[in-house]
Amino acid sequence: MGLKKVWFITGASKGLGLSLVNQLLKAGQYVAATSRNINELTSAVNSNSEKFLPLTVNLSDELSVEQAINATITQFGRIDVVINNAGYGIGGSIEELTDEETRNSFDVNVFGTLNVIRKAIPHLRAQKSGHIINISSIAGINGATGWAVYSATKAAVIAFSEVLAEDVKEFGIKVTVVAPGAFRTSFLKAESLVLAKNPIAEYEDVRAVHARYLKMDGQQAGDPEKAAAAMISLAAMPNPPIHLLLGNDALTRATTKIETLEKEFKDWKAITISTDF
Repeated sequence: MGLKKVWFITGASKGLGLSLVNQLLKAGQYVAATSRNINELTSAVNSNSEKFLPLTVNLSDELSVEQAINATITQFGRIDVVINNAGYGIGGSIEELTDEETRNSFDVNVFGTLNVIRKAIPHLRAQKSGHIINISSIAGINGATGWAVYSATKAAVIAFSEVLAEDVKEFGIKVTVVAPGAFRTSFLKAESLVLAKNPIAEYEDVRAVHARYLKMDGQQAGDPEKAAAAMISLAAMPNPPIHLLLGNDALTRATTKIETLEKEFKDWKAITISTDF
């Protein structure tokens, strides 16, 4: 894995976040890991190593995030890699999801990630190095029926990561946005997935898609340990990618989206170019 680094990982008590923490600690890396529930985090990681710093963080609260970043700097002296992994799925049509349900999703999946980036960058900029890895989803590239809001949050993560990479490259900071497909984690379980509290009967296709997704729990093709290892490897690369897909399903969906867009743009080219002076 190379030189020892200090890693700051959100959403670390389960899923890909937990796999990342365990692999990094096993390799002797320094890890600050966050969760909404520190007891759940410490129980899941089960490590008394001085290289492990568990933190309770409310990602929607800027002060809470700032305190976690400062605690990491105090404990380890620096931060080398930030992995924004925290997030949750939300299913339902736009009509079915309330304003509160929708905003809560953006608060965690988008604004929580922005809070971490905003508070970490001054330290990375001062040291002229660092790597920010944002975990999006293939849904942010090619969404599916019944997941409009979730797809929107993950598309936002991809969009701001692309520009962030340009904005901070002069400071020696690298940015990668990861779009995983379906991995065998707790993502489809109740603690990681929210469905509309007030479903509308007419949305039969949405209900059918949700039922199919829920049956996938435990059957997903992706191996979270391999995904974690792939993400960890990015930190050792002199020129890591800005975009990284994980999983054959992610590659298939992304390729399909590109092909669909190319065809649509060509089909409607006449109208597109007719608007110029």
